[in-house]
Amino acid sequence: MKVVITIPTYNEEKTIVKVIDGLKRVMDKTKYSYRILVVDDGSSDSTADLARKSGAIVYSHPKNYGLAETFKTELKKCLELKADVIVHIDADGQYKAEDIPRLIKEIDKGNDLVLGSRFMGHIEYMPLLKRFGNKVFSKVISNITKIKITDAQTGFRAFTKEVAKNINVISTFTYTQEQIIKSVKQKYKVKEIPVDVRKTRKSKLMKNPFDFALKAGINILRIYRDYEPLKFFGFFGMILLITGLVMGIWLAYLFLTTGSVGHIPSTILSMMLILMGIQILLFGLFADMNRK
Repeated sequence: MKVVITIPTYNEEKTIVKVIDGLKRVMDKTKYSYRILVVDDGSSDSTADLARKSGAIVYSHPKNYGLAETFKTELKKCLELKADVIVHIDADGQYKAEDIPRLIKEIDKGNDLVLGSRFMGHIEYMPLLKRFGNKVFSKVISNITKIKITDAQTGFRAFTKEVAKNINVISTFTYTQEQIIKSVKQKYKVKEIPVDVRKTRKSKLMKNPFDFALKAGINILRIYRDYEPLKFFGFFGMILLITGLVMGIWLAYLFLTTGSVGHIPSTILSMMLILMGIQILLFGLFADMNRK
């Protein structure tokens, strides 16, 4: 079995050597043939040079494309390297190399995608808002997949070459969740195991609590839009439809009890809300019928 351990990086010169050395120290004690792949997402520091000197295969993007595009590049390069199993780990050192053999062991047992769950293990430190956001994301993914997922955001996962080949990740925002959702829907076996994580540097993805909350909310809406369109469009459609009907009933009540006529703007608004609600509901129905 050939294992490729892949690390996405962006200006990680302070930690990349330590991470790679830790991976080599652990993997050299195992029976597995392995390579370490670093996909450098346009770093402006010496991340790529240090990774190369530490013995990793390095592929560099010409500029910073973001984590989702980097993940897609990782999959492509790992398949080119003839990987049987791909292990994805972050470059900041929060995950422990010692847990990689445990992930791979679950693949040996017949699982296709194994997630290292921080919430099943011990978290040395995580900001309260980020902790809450991750749990909300995991609830959403559990609701969509119908299996319990405790850490849908984890950057520590192992998966087979079949998952890499057949799960077409297209999202530029929620690639971690997309891989889980599509794996479940394509009948791959998904399992979580507990992992302990260290406290690391401040997240590069969370500028401030408000920025995190906004992005998390938008991404949750995107997930429901893409994977549960009937629920997504049905929610907004029903709000408009019910609002329009309530207004219409109120206008009818006024007419029947007082004989009052007029209220033309309210009547027009009521009709528009009803028609918009019906249109959005129909759109959700069609989207649900055509989803993959």
